[in-house]
Amino acid sequence: MTTLAQEPYERATGRPEGYATHDVTNQPPPLSPYDACEDTALLEGVRREGAGWAEDGLRRLGRRAGSVEAQEWGDLANRHEPELRTHDRYGNRVDEVEYHPSWHRLMRVAVGEGLAGAPWADGRPGAHVARTAGSLVWGHTEAGHGCPTSMTYAAVPALRAAPALAEVYEPLLTAREYDPGLRPAAEKRGLLAGMGMTEKQGGSDVRTNSTAATPTAEPGVYTLRGHKWFTSAPMCDVFLVLAQAPEGLSCFLVPRVLPDGTRNTFRVQRLKDKLGNRSNASSEPEFDGTVAWLVGPEGRGVKTIIEMVNCTRLDCVMSSATLMRKTLVEAGHHVRHRSAFGARLLDQPLMRNVLADLALESEAATTLTLRLAGAADRAVRGDAGEAAFRRIATAVGKYWVTKRGPAFTAEALECLGGNGYVEESGMPRHYREAPLLSIWEGSGNVNALDVLRALGRSPAAGHALFEELALARGADPRLDAAVARLRTGLTGASESGARRLVELMALALQASLLVRHAPPAVADAFCATRLGGDWGHSFGTLPDTADLGGILARALPATG
Repeated sequence: MTTLAQEPYERATGRPEGYATHDVTNQPPPLSPYDACEDTALLEGVRREGAGWAEDGLRRLGRRAGSVEAQEWGDLANRHEPELRTHDRYGNRVDEVEYHPSWHRLMRVAVGEGLAGAPWADGRPGAHVARTAGSLVWGHTEAGHGCPTSMTYAAVPALRAAPALAEVYEPLLTAREYDPGLRPAAEKRGLLAGMGMTEKQGGSDVRTNSTAATPTAEPGVYTLRGHKWFTSAPMCDVFLVLAQAPEGLSCFLVPRVLPDGTRNTFRVQRLKDKLGNRSNASSEPEFDGTVAWLVGPEGRGVKTIIEMVNCTRLDCVMSSATLMRKTLVEAGHHVRHRSAFGARLLDQPLMRNVLADLALESEAATTLTLRLAGAADRAVRGDAGEAAFRRIATAVGKYWVTKRGPAFTAEALECLGGNGYVEESGMPRHYREAPLLSIWEGSGNVNALDVLRALGRSPAAGHALFEELALARGADPRLDAAVARLRTGLTGASESGARRLVELMALALQASLLVRHAPPAVADAFCATRLGGDWGHSFGTLPDTADLGGILARALPATG
């Protein structure tokens, strides 16, 4: 008679031999495929800010972003990091960076969907809003490839300070064709742009820039000599660079390949070993006789390139909001399918409090992002009031939303417990990414002080901010009290108190948007906690009066 000990394990148990000691239970199914566009606050904001015509495309992009294939591209692009090749096999200097094929697949979709320079060639109202919304959705794949698309988008308005250059390069920067490889612009179907401002001796103080620009005999053509400390996406086709010309700090366009097909001097000394954003190469290029074309007047480099900075700061806010939404979706999916102590995590009161608190933060960030995008879109079309609002509100949003990102992603990761601490979950990658957005385009101090500078130099900016806040006057007494405190705080505002003041601006602005546009469950809980003081010092400390069910029903997509 045959005994169990003599039978193959699989025949006896019905389980593969590799699972001899246990069955895997109480683990969520894979999140993908899911719809990254299933976000009520995002879709409402898109319609409100004038880009409702883009909704069908956003929904299609959302399904693609949440697909198994696209999620795998994001993972592979970060696991197989870019590699620098300074020389070819014969010893010739090439200064090229090689990327994993998944990077190129992500870039091809991003550029093709109009997430780079395309809005500048699109005459429809809301084109810039649609581009921001598309980035909020496609950003669910991974964040690194958003850097070159952001810089390309931002380069166009700065380049217009040199109409002759814009005539040649703008049609290619606004094209929806991703055409990698270093070749003359005339041979390419589309171009990408980067920027080079930061130097090791200066950091955010770009006026201490020491790269020297020497005029040549040809008008508008210079040669550069210097060393940039942090220049991302070195395989871009052109770069906007700051350098010291005879009349002072000036802006220049530096091509990687000259019109005659020769390589411009752009020696990549090394790639940065960064905390996050690892799919995206960031480099230290050296210029030595590098050909550059003047953009804007000599000595007006900061004024010329500030349009680029305004655009990339908006993208910092957008990228932080994207990380919040992505990690909230991951956390919500996990707790919906995981049980502990006899109940699903999603049904346990304290976990519901944590998730609802995160959902409030995420919706406030997304709503503000789309309001800023709407202001940018209308400013481009000549609305002076929106331009003034954009000037101050983008700096306010850049300061606050990017500051909230690291704490938010850490809390979302903790919702997964130990499962979230392992690389396979993807949460560690999001956590490492979060601090970048507060550093890029000026750290917290730089942005807070920029708000004070805007208030001092442009009374219209402060007036535009309070006009926006006045749209919600009388809707919530806690918001009215916060606006009153803000007016008082502006009197005698000091540099040392800049962060405190800008934080209050951001919270009042977010609250005013939610009071006007979000359901009462969201607006009331936000005002009670962020403005009314009925809150702790960590996420998950909403008051018992908060409508957790209403908040969560709006925020969590029906995954799995």
